[in-house]
Amino acid sequence: MADSGAPGSDSGDRLEFPCGERVDPHEIDLGMREYACPCGDAHAVVTDVHPPSRFFPESLVAVLQETIDTDDEFEEFGTPHLLGVVLEEFPEEVVVYDASDDGAVGYTLLWLTDFDARRLHEVVVELVVELMEHAISHAENDDAVTEFESQMLEFDVAEFVDQYRRQREFESEHDQPL
Repeated sequence: MADSGAPGSDSGDRLEFPCGERVDPHEIDLGMREYACPCGDAHAVVTDVHPPSRFFPESLVAVLQETIDTDDEFEEFGTPHLLGVVLEEFPEEVVVYDASDDGAVGYTLLWLTDFDARRLHEVVVELVVELMEHAISHAENDDAVTEFESQMLEFDVAEFVDQYRRQREFESEHDQPL
């Protein structure tokens, strides 16, 4: 296995979580959203194949993809960009593994965080709201800026995350065959 060179990786088959525990990247499957760590904490697990709709409704994902230009190897704004923002803001709490040379795992990029899945969800929402606030602050329409700022004063990140996670759970129950 090739060394990713990323913080938390080593040249062996194990990655180090921010808490110091180690995990074999082959133990991470595509359906995993959280890792029950021997340290006693749960750590969020995200791969590049997880859609950004893990964090936001498809309608907002579509808006982000239409408005954010990416100048990288990815076709459109997505999960790698969301986790890139988290990594930039919290470099000590995120471990990245590049699995592009490992065809046995099913993903190309893996992020392991010191946050549990719910807290990571909040962090992603908070950071995207900050990006949106920054973008709107450059708008030439003062009314739009004022309206956005007013809406953000009423926006409750924790409540949004709770509602969205309940909605996703409900939808996934209906997607399962009986």
